Amino acid sequence: MSEWNGKTRGGLLGYKIFIFILKKLGLSAAYFLLYPVAVYFLFFSQKKFIWYFYRSILKYKRRKAFVSLYQNYIMLGKVILDRIAAMSGAADFTFDFDGEEHLHRMAAEGKGGMLISAHLGNWEIAGNLLHRINAPVYIVMYDAEHQKIKEYLQAVETGKNMNIIVIKDDLSHIYEIHKALANKGLVCIHADRFVPGARHTRAMLLGHPAPIPSGPFLLAAKFAVPVTFVFAMKETNSHYHFYATPPVDIKMPGSISERNDVMNALIAKYTAELENKIMLYPQQWFNYHDFWQTNTMQ
Repeated sequence: MSEWNGKTRGGLLGYKIFIFILKKLGLSAAYFLLYPVAVYFLFFSQKKFIWYFYRSILKYKRRKAFVSLYQNYIMLGKVILDRIAAMSGAADFTFDFDGEEHLHRMAAEGKGGMLISAHLGNWEIAGNLLHRINAPVYIVMYDAEHQKIKEYLQAVETGKNMNIIVIKDDLSHIYEIHKALANKGLVCIHADRFVPGARHTRAMLLGHPAPIPSGPFLLAAKFAVPVTFVFAMKETNSHYHFYATPPVDIKMPGSISERNDVMNALIAKYTAELENKIMLYPQQWFNYHDFWQTNTMQ
């Protein structure tokens, strides 16, 4: 089984090259460079799990899967460039908002909340929009996600201040999440990858059982905070569509059994939302790991 080790694909040199082009020539020129880069990745990168996604999960025919894979690599490059451009002030994007009022409601109620997403679309640019919400925002991430790249990106981002909660082996991040929620904060976390040894629940996604990390949902149940599922999907080169579902209000569970029931209900709602967005935007699924836990390529 191939499991995620907490690291994201990509090298620091590649980021530097694209950021240089972005600053000197603009976003369109950086986009143009993506096409030959995507061809390279198409033939020389590790792609069996994303290929499995298109061929066996979505059941695309070989030609359609090949084209979709190429489009997926281009889209990945674009959303990374968009994130850098937006955070550094190098470009402006337009947005449609479905459900922004739900986030304002969560902030106004002052109970804190969990914003759960996935490696689908451009969550980073969604996070950039949360300054519109009158509540502190905390982003939960793995420290192993290439620290040097994170530091370099932070150096080129201007005027933005994110609160980062790092997931650690000693579980101290749970205390930090609790503190953030007690501070009436909105805690943003992905729920579509887990590292070896982490607790997970098998749930159906796109007709196949997949391991969903239990942690985000258990925390929401344990601390009895509202939960919404959020996604930011790229629709054109300059336009995004932001989605936030109505909050699921959670009452404090009276027992471990009740807490597990709440967790399972949340996971069912999450996978339903995730499946819907994947089908709407199949080229924006950026989970390149063995998500469905199979090494059998069809």
